[in-house]
Amino acid sequence: MEIVRPQSRRNFLSSSSEAVSVPTIPLYRSAPSFEVRLEEFESFAIDRLRVLKGISDGMSRGKKPEEMENLVKDLWKVNMRHQDASEVLNKDIISHFALRLVYCRTEDLRKWFLSMESALFRYRFRLLNAEAQRAVMEEFDLPYRAVSSVEFESIKEKLGQVARSTGQPSPTADAIFYKVPFEEVPELVAGRKVLISQGYAYVAMNQIVSLVATLFRSQLSKTLILTNRKWTSSVREQEKHRLTPIVEAMCASYLGPDYSQSRECADISLKDIDQVAKSSFPLCMRHLFEKLKEDHHLKHGGRMQLGLFLKGVGLNLDDALAFWRAEFSKRVGLEKFEKQYAYGIRHNFGKEGKRTDYSPYSCTKIISSTPGTGDHHGCPYRHFSEENLRAALSRMGVNSRAMEDVIDKARNRHYQLACTLTFEALHGMPCDAGINHPNQYFSDSRKILHSKNPSA
Repeated sequence: MEIVRPQSRRNFLSSSSEAVSVPTIPLYRSAPSFEVRLEEFESFAIDRLRVLKGISDGMSRGKKPEEMENLVKDLWKVNMRHQDASEVLNKDIISHFALRLVYCRTEDLRKWFLSMESALFRYRFRLLNAEAQRAVMEEFDLPYRAVSSVEFESIKEKLGQVARSTGQPSPTADAIFYKVPFEEVPELVAGRKVLISQGYAYVAMNQIVSLVATLFRSQLSKTLILTNRKWTSSVREQEKHRLTPIVEAMCASYLGPDYSQSRECADISLKDIDQVAKSSFPLCMRHLFEKLKEDHHLKHGGRMQLGLFLKGVGLNLDDALAFWRAEFSKRVGLEKFEKQYAYGIRHNFGKEGKRTDYSPYSCTKIISSTPGTGDHHGCPYRHFSEENLRAALSRMGVNSRAMEDVIDKARNRHYQLACTLTFEALHGMPCDAGINHPNQYFSDSRKILHSKNPSA
């Protein structure tokens, strides 16, 4: 796959006869030899990333298999469509290889991508009809054949015992089973969902997804290592001025609105900021707000994180200057504030320096920060000790039952989901989209509270 400049075009699967020969789900065994425009490389990758992050959130929430199937179907339909139907397969292939390049670079990135792509493959395979599933199996060139009717009759009773033990109906005469080495279906063996005899597992057609998903995962794991070697040895340096910045930034991409402009429903002023902070600030911003009130000072990281958040929720420049001046002057004095700190506030609003209108930080950026001694910025769900997190959640009013769920998610590094559960516990309503940005938390909170009490 060659990345080309915008004016160039690619030519892949241009005829309908060629498209028919391609399996319903590509196996992504090798990068295709076609040209890709740079903007498509990025936009297609971002669309697929939305799918993978949606799957990650669904899995973290403990959704059931049938719920995950529906989720994957909806995520794919919304994000992977194309205005030209003949380009859908191209988008699928391009987006996978683009993200493979993005996520090959570290062990943690590879582990996440491998897990999410394998889950995506699994649920896409389950959504296929039997004929399409067999076509994918043929693409894997599996050496296994269906068990003969004679062999089936000899083990029918034992197959029925296994089926009944897992709550499934006994297999009928027209059932299809595959005889495979038991080590190739570890998931089914561990769950005692298959009959094992003489080193072979008898896998029903409706269980074959476990076999092909294992093969897909193994294949992808190996190619991620190879991609990383190629990226490190040559591609990164060759593309340092064009592709490399996109690749290195994408894994930390925030995929929602940037909140650089405040929304009407989110506008606040100095007179109500204390009250609103208690009711609608996410924990990361509430902690910074409280520390500012307590110490009358924040280090640079804290000033940036809280300052841009307040800008995004509607605090205008004059009010922002008044807010920070009122707190900092209590510790450093008015003159020092005007000399050392007022410039930074005006700078965030695009009134100094490069005149850039800076955007509030997303959850991804906040989680990835590394606060040092004396710093109060960053994500509390990641950076707080469990004891401090419990105390902070208690002060917010999170009940003990919900708190255990939040702590469990934070302990397992699902920080945004922990924040989402906090939001749901405090507002008594589900947040299906999940929390991805502090300003989204604030905006959604104000909408809910306003619907409950329009005068608030």
